[in-house]
Amino acid sequence: MRKSMSRYENLFAQLEAHQEGAYVPFITLGDPSMALSEEIIEALIAGGANALELGMPFSDPVADGPVIQAANLRALAAGAKVAQCFALLKRVRARHPDLPIGLLVYCNLVHAKGIGDFYAACTEAGVDSVLIADVPMRESASYRAAARQHGIAPVFICPPDATTELRQQVAAASEGYVYLLSRAGVTGTGATLSLPAHEALSELKAFASAPALLGFGISQPSHVQEAIASGAAGAISGSAVVSIIAKYQHQPNLMLSKLTDFTLAMKAATRKY
Repeated sequence: MRKSMSRYENLFAQLEAHQEGAYVPFITLGDPSMALSEEIIEALIAGGANALELGMPFSDPVADGPVIQAANLRALAAGAKVAQCFALLKRVRARHPDLPIGLLVYCNLVHAKGIGDFYAACTEAGVDSVLIADVPMRESASYRAAARQHGIAPVFICPPDATTELRQQVAAASEGYVYLLSRAGVTGTGATLSLPAHEALSELKAFASAPALLGFGISQPSHVQEAIASGAAGAISGSAVVSIIAKYQHQPNLMLSKLTDFTLAMKAATRKY
């Protein structure tokens, strides 16, 4: 069993034993600065985050809505560089040896470093998984091969309206977890949550999929409860977390406190009893 897979597998096994789902916050590395970004990660972990999904700052994040787009621009304006992101990840890994860490990137960033070199850098930094947001399944073979060569779990998005054939492909190709979308479109928050049909989760399980985490629109504890009640193994929350960073970016101590409190509330909602 590869080391990169064991962190996710161990996490999901432990959560199942405790009758809990996973809560996974997302942030963009370097937002609002590289130093604060590292403190933000620690605040999220202190609040009980079970794993992290971290975005590499990119100038054209097409899968993201305005909140996370703005986070990318803030990070780039503050001078965030890919090398700095990997150095930060290495420090986080040293402090948290068992925490699953996933990256969400765009393919230009992978190609800028070279596919093999990018995944090698992920391995060196202690990254567990990589999701390339703008690479569809049909174009993913070279990325999957490079990921597996370097012991990195490839993760793919499963749209809510995916065909049975696509669900089967996603289940076969994804390791660590599957990113199951609650709705079509881009990332964002809302008062109500659109849940995928139970059919999607049932089919993924029938195809021996890695556990499915529900994302897009997860912005409050009730959404986490609904996601887990629907059969998902957990929930990913991005825009709601990033909104707190944006609102309090000039009040860092208050921001960190708000992030920890938000994470505590979201994590509490993963408990099934």
